Amino acid sequence: MFVIGGILIYLAIKKDYEPALLLPIGFGAILSNIPLSSAVGQEGFLTILYEAGITTELFPVLIFIAVGAMIDFKPLIASPSMIFFGAAAQFGIFATMLFALSTGIFSLKEAAAIGIIGAADGPTSIYVAKEFAPNYLGAISVAAYSYMSLVPIIQPPVIKLLTTEKERKIRMKYTQVEVPKVVEVLFPIVITIIAGIIAPMSVALIGALMFGNLVRVCGVLERLSKSAQNELANLVTLLLGITIGSTMSAEAFLNSKTLMIMGMGLVAFIFDTAGGVLFAKLLNIFRKEKVNPMIGAAGISAFPMAGRVVQRIATEEDPTNFILMQAMSANVAGQLGSVIAGSLILALVPIFG
Repeated sequence: MFVIGGILIYLAIKKDYEPALLLPIGFGAILSNIPLSSAVGQEGFLTILYEAGITTELFPVLIFIAVGAMIDFKPLIASPSMIFFGAAAQFGIFATMLFALSTGIFSLKEAAAIGIIGAADGPTSIYVAKEFAPNYLGAISVAAYSYMSLVPIIQPPVIKLLTTEKERKIRMKYTQVEVPKVVEVLFPIVITIIAGIIAPMSVALIGALMFGNLVRVCGVLERLSKSAQNELANLVTLLLGITIGSTMSAEAFLNSKTLMIMGMGLVAFIFDTAGGVLFAKLLNIFRKEKVNPMIGAAGISAFPMAGRVVQRIATEEDPTNFILMQAMSANVAGQLGSVIAGSLILALVPIFG
């Protein structure tokens, strides 16, 4: 476990892979595996943090407030149809969940927690894993954040495999739409109510996300908005990472199931990307004005990396083709889609399992 913790720290420092999470996770793993460590146990500070922040689900909710304060939903408001790409790119969650269940090794709840890695959303993965598979919280969290950082490596081969050069060069018209201030303010309120009615289990996560966004757009809480984006995000990320690391004890982490979880997490990200691209290709069968199928790949929740990856590939194919705004619209939609998908899993899985 010392070696694994060291590898995570190396990836954070040397490779710049999600350093804000992987470094504290790696160091937390080292702290928790030192024999007779005072950092864990009944009075250990890591155990206290776990009980206060993970068991109560406080840390993921606070992270969502910070994330909401960072996100600009105007591209999605201007192009509401992009919400469908955000939904299609959640395919990997359910495909991986069924695959994990089919192995016969994992229970339905554990399979659901593994599948949620495909949400490409760290806080949602932690939230669901804590409810359904606390024994695998460390592995699921490491997989979620590691693959999020590897989106620029994972997505391009999948996109190019499923699209032709002609499809990747498709141009999309973009008309600048001025979003009224009142719409910006009403958006987080309305989304919270609608999502809450459809999936009541989503209220904690979607409500925190939308509250953070309301603080951002209201125009009268600029100081609090900046605090949420900076001080709150930084502090909770630090505590969340080292606390997750403390769950990575040798007996819980060093087994074949951990390797399977890491492998299926990668499959989930691949299926997410494929689902979004194939959905866009399906739409093009019925549309006169074609969409660039790469937009579908931006529908995962890894914001803003997925949107940037799509634009980078478009520029490689045609330096004059700019689809960044459409990609970011789909990317923001994926943020909402991942939260709702996670909430539906939290609500439905206990009924059947």
